[in-house]
Amino acid sequence: MPLRSETESHSAEKKPARFWPGLSGKLLLLTIVFVMLAEILIYVPSIASYRLMWLSDRLAAGRTAALVLAAAPDQMVPEDLRMQLLHSVGARTVALKMGDKRLLLAFSQLPPMVNREIDMRHLSTVKSIMDAFETMLGKGDEVLRVVGEAPMGGEFVELVIDEKPLQAAMWKYSSNILLISLAISVISAALVYLSLLWLFVRPLKRLTASMVEFGADPENPARVIVPSSRVDEIGVAERELAEMQNDLSQTLQQKSRLASLGLAVSKINHDLRNLLASVQLLSDRLTAIKDPSVRMLAPRLMAALDRAITYCEQTLAFGKAQEPMPERRMVDVAKLLGEVRETLGLDADSKIGWVLSLDPNLQMDADPDQMLRALLNLARNSKEALETRAPNDPQRDQIRVCGRREGSVTVLEVSDTGPGLPPASRERLFKPFLASGRRGGTGLGLAIASELVQAHGGEIRLVDGTIGATFRITIPDRPVALSERRAERARA
Repeated sequence: MPLRSETESHSAEKKPARFWPGLSGKLLLLTIVFVMLAEILIYVPSIASYRLMWLSDRLAAGRTAALVLAAAPDQMVPEDLRMQLLHSVGARTVALKMGDKRLLLAFSQLPPMVNREIDMRHLSTVKSIMDAFETMLGKGDEVLRVVGEAPMGGEFVELVIDEKPLQAAMWKYSSNILLISLAISVISAALVYLSLLWLFVRPLKRLTASMVEFGADPENPARVIVPSSRVDEIGVAERELAEMQNDLSQTLQQKSRLASLGLAVSKINHDLRNLLASVQLLSDRLTAIKDPSVRMLAPRLMAALDRAITYCEQTLAFGKAQEPMPERRMVDVAKLLGEVRETLGLDADSKIGWVLSLDPNLQMDADPDQMLRALLNLARNSKEALETRAPNDPQRDQIRVCGRREGSVTVLEVSDTGPGLPPASRERLFKPFLASGRRGGTGLGLAIASELVQAHGGEIRLVDGTIGATFRITIPDRPVALSERRAERARA
């Protein structure tokens, strides 16, 4: 016999049992059970009350018979009338006590042995309930002596009756109550079931079906649930589910595009690295040219090519690891910012001003290449934001960079005088593909800058309440020995 695969066995284990009722069936069963429980709680005192009423009716009939028998002269009542009165009362004997006299007014035969006495004048609720169930569950062969208030100023009237008629009447009453309770339970359960089905079960089934359908194809926007206009908790759940599904669908779509983009970038960088290597070989020949301008520009060209090749190699390795750990050393901040300015082409004739405010000897403990990338991304974002207000004026449109030391921490602020960031972009800062506030932007610059700064154990954040946009970078120094730090500064 072929064995089932592990996947098939696992799916079979997860499949729910068919005989177990669903949410609707459970709701119906629970409603019936709770209604029946309420009927039982009502039945317990009602059966005791029914027993007392039955006995009270017999005492009322006994009082009437006592009046008739007592009114007869010398209590001379024909035997057939005496038997009719006892039959109407349903008793074996009727006795009346008046003063010191106890008159046996009628009896069908010799008074039998009494098994239990019930005094209707002094009964408690708990005792009545206990006696009622004792009567119902007994054999019904006992003889009862029932005592009640007497007519004509008598002390009491008593009846001797059989227990069996009382027991039969109580069981018939109970069966009627049971039938009525079942009918009420079914009707109530049906009404409650239909109401809850319409108000809760159907919307929950819709939510469940939407989640199952969305899980089959989460990247399809058509699978997102359409919220109803309800204002209760179900409506809130529908709207929250719709928002969550929309966010998840967009995230998955972005991840798919990112995977495709990563593959394309890897292919491009592979070929670009080879091209740059060829250009690097050609640029080596420039160093042999005697022209002063060429000799001045050649080292910069070589450095730019080396950096481009390094970026390509890191991009190709991105799928295997994150950003490499920073190779930190003491870096001249003014020189680093000078490279940023040259890369962006912000010379003296640029329409966008470059304002630098820092100590010329300011140094920071960082990886120069990674910090160059982080500062370059921030400054490029500022430049692109200012270019949206063309024609530009260097007195109005400026990129301002200031830096200072705060103990063992270097603080850099890159700001601009542009329009600032919209509120929607502020909520998604430093998230790849989401933080771009301009048309055509990729939203990667701030994400890359944040990752590089965090690799240094630092922090980058947006400063509120400034003109344009201001980003503050804090880079703490490494905890190294003082002798090693002095040696690094000397080499720098």
